[in-house]
Amino acid sequence: MWEKWCFMWCDENSSIVEWSSEEIVIPYYYDVDKKYHRYFIDLKIKFAEGTVLLIEIKPEKQTKPPVGKRKTKQYIKESLTYVKNMNKWNAASEYAKDRGWKFEIWTERELENLNIMPKSANKIKSKLKPMPKFKKRK
Repeated sequence: MWEKWCFMWCDENSSIVEWSSEEIVIPYYYDVDKKYHRYFIDLKIKFAEGTVLLIEIKPEKQTKPPVGKRKTKQYIKESLTYVKNMNKWNAASEYAKDRGWKFEIWTERELENLNIMPKSANKIKSKLKPMPKFKKRK
Protein backbone atom coordinates (compact mmCIF):
# COMPACT_ATOMS: atom_id res chain seq x y z
CA MET A 1 0.00 0.00 0.00
CA TRP A 2 2.88 2.39 0.73
CA GLU A 3 4.18 1.95 -2.82
CA LYS A 4 0.73 2.80 -4.14
CA TRP A 5 0.79 6.11 -2.25
CA CYS A 6 4.18 6.86 -3.83
CA PHE A 7 2.92 6.01 -7.32
CA MET A 8 -0.04 8.36 -6.93
CA TRP A 9 2.29 11.08 -5.61
CA CYS A 10 4.59 10.63 -8.61
CA ASP A 11 1.65 10.87 -11.03
CA GLU A 12 0.43 14.09 -9.42
CA ASN A 13 3.82 15.76 -8.92
CA SER A 14 4.54 18.22 -11.76
CA SER A 15 8.28 18.29 -10.97
CA ILE A 16 8.57 14.58 -11.83
CA VAL A 17 9.13 13.93 -15.54
CA GLU A 18 9.49 10.16 -15.36
CA TRP A 19 9.14 7.34 -12.85
CA SER A 20 9.16 3.56 -12.84
CA SER A 21 8.68 0.76 -10.36
CA GLU A 22 10.88 -2.33 -10.05
CA GLU A 23 12.49 -1.80 -13.46
CA ILE A 24 16.01 -1.28 -12.14
CA VAL A 25 17.75 -4.56 -11.28
CA ILE A 26 20.83 -4.33 -9.07
CA PRO A 27 23.08 -7.32 -8.41
CA TYR A 28 24.12 -7.70 -4.76
CA TYR A 29 26.18 -10.14 -2.75
CA TYR A 30 24.34 -11.69 0.20
CA ASP A 31 26.77 -12.23 3.06
CA VAL A 32 24.74 -15.10 4.54
CA ASP A 33 24.67 -17.53 1.60
CA LYS A 34 27.77 -16.09 -0.10
CA LYS A 35 25.96 -15.77 -3.45
CA TYR A 36 24.94 -13.00 -5.80
CA HIS A 37 21.26 -12.14 -6.09
CA ARG A 38 19.11 -9.62 -7.97
CA TYR A 39 17.55 -6.66 -6.21
CA PHE A 40 14.58 -4.91 -7.83
CA ILE A 41 14.56 -1.33 -6.56
CA ASP A 42 11.07 -0.12 -5.59
CA LEU A 43 11.07 3.22 -7.38
CA LYS A 44 13.15 5.31 -9.77
CA ILE A 45 12.17 8.97 -10.03
CA LYS A 46 13.56 11.52 -12.49
CA PHE A 47 12.87 15.15 -11.66
CA ALA A 48 12.61 18.02 -14.17
CA GLU A 49 15.81 19.65 -12.88
CA GLY A 50 17.73 16.41 -13.64
CA THR A 51 17.99 14.70 -10.25
CA VAL A 52 17.40 10.95 -10.30
CA LEU A 53 16.42 9.12 -7.12
CA LEU A 54 16.38 5.40 -6.48
CA ILE A 55 13.95 4.73 -3.65
CA GLU A 56 13.47 1.70 -1.42
CA ILE A 57 10.23 1.72 0.59
CA LYS A 58 10.43 -0.26 3.82
CA PRO A 59 8.91 -0.31 7.30
CA GLU A 60 11.12 1.61 9.69
CA LYS A 61 11.54 -1.53 11.78
CA GLN A 62 13.45 -3.21 8.93
CA THR A 63 15.96 -0.37 8.68
CA LYS A 64 17.38 -1.02 12.16
CA PRO A 65 19.17 -4.00 13.68
CA PRO A 66 16.82 -6.35 15.55
CA VAL A 67 16.49 -5.90 19.28
CA GLY A 68 16.76 -8.82 21.67
CA LYS A 69 19.19 -10.97 23.52
CA ARG A 70 17.57 -14.37 23.12
CA LYS A 71 18.13 -16.15 19.83
CA THR A 72 14.48 -16.88 19.05
CA LYS A 73 13.23 -17.81 15.57
CA GLN A 74 11.81 -14.31 15.24
CA TYR A 75 15.13 -12.71 16.21
CA ILE A 76 17.04 -14.87 13.73
CA LYS A 77 14.54 -14.08 10.95
CA GLU A 78 14.78 -10.33 11.66
CA SER A 79 18.58 -10.56 11.74
CA LEU A 80 18.73 -12.27 8.35
CA THR A 81 16.33 -9.70 6.90
CA TYR A 82 18.47 -6.88 8.27
CA VAL A 83 21.69 -8.33 6.80
CA LYS A 84 20.00 -8.86 3.43
CA ASN A 85 18.65 -5.29 3.44
CA MET A 86 22.08 -3.87 4.30
CA ASN A 87 23.67 -5.86 1.44
CA LYS A 88 20.99 -4.66 -0.98
CA TRP A 89 21.20 -1.05 0.13
CA ASN A 90 24.99 -0.91 -0.05
CA ALA A 91 24.81 -2.25 -3.62
CA ALA A 92 22.04 0.24 -4.52
CA SER A 93 24.00 3.12 -3.04
CA GLU A 94 27.07 2.25 -5.13
CA TYR A 95 24.93 1.69 -8.23
CA ALA A 96 23.34 5.13 -7.84
CA LYS A 97 26.64 6.82 -7.02
CA ASP A 98 28.27 5.36 -10.18
CA ARG A 99 25.54 7.01 -12.28
CA GLY A 100 25.43 10.35 -10.48
CA TRP A 101 22.08 9.46 -8.90
CA LYS A 102 20.95 9.31 -5.27
CA PHE A 103 19.67 6.36 -3.27
CA GLU A 104 17.19 6.85 -0.43
CA ILE A 105 15.19 4.63 1.90
CA TRP A 106 11.69 5.87 2.62
CA THR A 107 9.87 4.53 5.66
CA GLU A 108 6.36 5.29 6.81
CA ARG A 109 7.84 8.28 8.64
CA GLU A 110 9.32 9.81 5.45
CA LEU A 111 6.13 9.13 3.53
CA GLU A 112 4.13 11.06 6.11
CA ASN A 113 6.69 13.89 6.43
CA LEU A 114 6.85 14.33 2.64
CA ASN A 115 3.02 14.38 2.53
CA ILE A 116 3.04 11.36 0.23
CA MET A 117 0.89 9.35 2.59
CA PRO A 118 -1.65 10.79 5.01
CA LYS A 119 -0.86 10.18 8.66
CA SER A 120 -4.20 8.46 9.06
CA ALA A 121 -3.30 5.77 6.48
CA ASN A 122 -0.93 4.06 8.90
CA LYS A 123 -3.50 4.09 11.67
CA ILE A 124 -6.19 2.67 9.41
CA LYS A 125 -3.92 -0.16 8.29
CA SER A 126 -2.98 -1.10 11.85
CA LYS A 127 -6.67 -1.29 12.86
CA LEU A 128 -7.63 -3.62 10.04
CA LYS A 129 -8.28 -7.19 11.13
CA PRO A 130 -7.42 -10.15 8.93
CA MET A 131 -10.35 -11.81 7.24
CA PRO A 132 -11.44 -15.10 8.77
CA LYS A 133 -10.40 -18.24 6.93
CA PHE A 134 -12.89 -19.63 4.49
CA LYS A 135 -14.42 -22.91 5.57
CA LYS A 136 -15.43 -25.40 2.94
CA ARG A 137 -18.94 -26.75 3.06
CA LYS A 138 -19.42 -30.48 2.96
